[in-house]
Amino acid sequence: MGDAAVVALNSVLQRSEIHDHAEVLNVASAAVRAAKGRPADLVAAQHTLVVALLNLDRFDDALRAIAEAGDALADTCALEKAYALYKTGDLDTAEAVLRRAGIDSPAAHRGLKHLAAQIAYRAEKFDQAASTYRELAANDGGAQNGEENDLRINLSAANAQLEWQGKGWAVPDREKQPAREDLEAFETAYNAACGCISRGDFAKAAVLLKRSRDLCEAAEDLDDEEKKAELVPIIVQQAYVCTKLGKLDEAAGLQKSLSLDDAPDSSAKVVARTNSLVFQTESNPYLAQRLAEQLPEPKGNDKLFEYQSSLLRHNKYVLDLHAQKFSGVARSTSKILSKDPVPSIASSKSDLGVLGAAAASQLRTGDDALREILPLLKTRPDDVGLLLTAIQLYVQLNNPGPAIDLLENFFARLETAATPEHADVRFAPGLVALAVSLYRTQNRHVAIRQELSKAAAHWQKKTDSSTTSNPGTSVLRAAGVELLRSSHPSDLAAAGEAFTRLVAARPDDRLARAGLVASFATTDFSRAAPHLDVLPAIESLTRGVNVDALLEAGVAAPPPAPTQPSRGTKRLAEEPSGKQPQQAKEQAAAAKKRRKRKLPKTYDPDKKPDPERWLPLRDRSSYRPKGKKGRKRAAEATQGGVVRDDQETLELAGGAGSVKVEKAPASGAAAGGGGGGKKKKKGKK
Repeated sequence: MGDAAVVALNSVLQRSEIHDHAEVLNVASAAVRAAKGRPADLVAAQHTLVVALLNLDRFDDALRAIAEAGDALADTCALEKAYALYKTGDLDTAEAVLRRAGIDSPAAHRGLKHLAAQIAYRAEKFDQAASTYRELAANDGGAQNGEENDLRINLSAANAQLEWQGKGWAVPDREKQPAREDLEAFETAYNAACGCISRGDFAKAAVLLKRSRDLCEAAEDLDDEEKKAELVPIIVQQAYVCTKLGKLDEAAGLQKSLSLDDAPDSSAKVVARTNSLVFQTESNPYLAQRLAEQLPEPKGNDKLFEYQSSLLRHNKYVLDLHAQKFSGVARSTSKILSKDPVPSIASSKSDLGVLGAAAASQLRTGDDALREILPLLKTRPDDVGLLLTAIQLYVQLNNPGPAIDLLENFFARLETAATPEHADVRFAPGLVALAVSLYRTQNRHVAIRQELSKAAAHWQKKTDSSTTSNPGTSVLRAAGVELLRSSHPSDLAAAGEAFTRLVAARPDDRLARAGLVASFATTDFSRAAPHLDVLPAIESLTRGVNVDALLEAGVAAPPPAPTQPSRGTKRLAEEPSGKQPQQAKEQAAAAKKRRKRKLPKTYDPDKKPDPERWLPLRDRSSYRPKGKKGRKRAAEATQGGVVRDDQETLELAGGAGSVKVEKAPASGAAAGGGGGGKKKKKGKK
């Protein structure tokens, strides 16, 4: 009986194709019962049973069968066990099983590497998944028929996810643009469209999505049900792209054409229903919030990726803010951000900081919002989103000084932490670019060079010549270009080191090689000489330039640089832009109107003007005073008259001046002696 069951199992397995996995499961179960006491036959039968359960999507039963069989079957079914764990969503345990199976060894089975890449993809380790797919594509030993197409599809999907994750620098330039073979399958065309969406190239994404949909509808190896399932994510992306392009009517039509009831992908259904809420244009925020809460949450292996779930969480908090639930949003965002020991620059976490700031300020802006946000920033100094919100408010108020102070204090706090994680946040390309932009508003070029030099020094330590790109590639390039504008030898040396790192990582980068030549051309020509052959010849750059026409037209002189006025001097009027200073002065003088002088009505050009007209009236020779007192004062004047001697000049005490007084009469001049001059008062009769 036992031999017959084993023979029946062997006969089933020898078929060229197996379509009825339920039949295989029944035969394998009978063989397991019959192979008791024969370890070799028992393990083979149990292995067949596990594979049949996996083909029937009974992953929990497969794991239970492996656990009941013991370690012998677990060692034999390492691939099957890891796959079952992957399908049930236990990604960490699946990775542990693959490590025990020797996935890290060069001689690892291709099947294990394929599964490791799938697990890394589902765990959102997209750079690791893409690296594994590139390794499998480069080493095609033992590859099966059609594996090359699958590798191209999976690699393009991993690259698209890297773009959405904000790690576009990890995708080589040659893989960003779709090749001709990528347009021959609807999967690769769809993945290429997703990459364009993540980069914001919606026009090209619309063309690729239409190509993907046409290929899917014309596919002969898919039945109608499979086509409907494959078309759901394509149409969802088409509706999204039409919305971003402003084609709202077309997007609404695509959204209505979706049939989500029978769609097997629960994550695609959640995304489609979330987008449908946008087209409902619900004006009541409370009703919109209620509709959003009714959306299901995918579980297990169909759960949303982090960037998708963060967007749904973002939408939920926005609806809560419109519903005036400020305190709830503030508590929720603060609770999530408090779990991170290191400041996070991920967009999902930065968005939470911005939403928390909106809740704290109750959707106010300007100075009113800053009064609420700045005290909150003191209690949460590591909240990058909150910091960026305060900086943005200062910039909107045309006050970049306090914004620079906030950013520099944040940088100083990160530098004192002195850990690699804090250093990566300190010199994150986005924050470095923000600092450079703020410094540029105040023309602080020295501060710009210092900031870029420090950032370049940090990322040079992390740049490995074996990797083609890393987060600091853009910082190294920007730092090198900025430092080349300086003539200081130390700045040129720093620029040369930055470009040397870039050339070592990417030898085909012509910009980096040109920067390296410019850095060492005047200081160390031997290091620049090997890269001269890749630069274009001067003749190719000047070909087609008409020198005679340029000389005849003349050279346009740039306007003079504005100078700060010295203290105590008036600010000069600004000259019109694009005009020479002398020309501007002439035009300003011509534009100024001269006031026409008016002459008196009695003016006679033949009459000679009075030469004493500039003198005061009383100093003129024609002046005649009026009245008795006036004539008396005029008579006493010495202008040509006789000087009287009955007056004397008395000097005032203290040098205060002198006065003229009449002389007193001499004593005894009158008859009757000393007192005879006085008259006796007349008495009453």
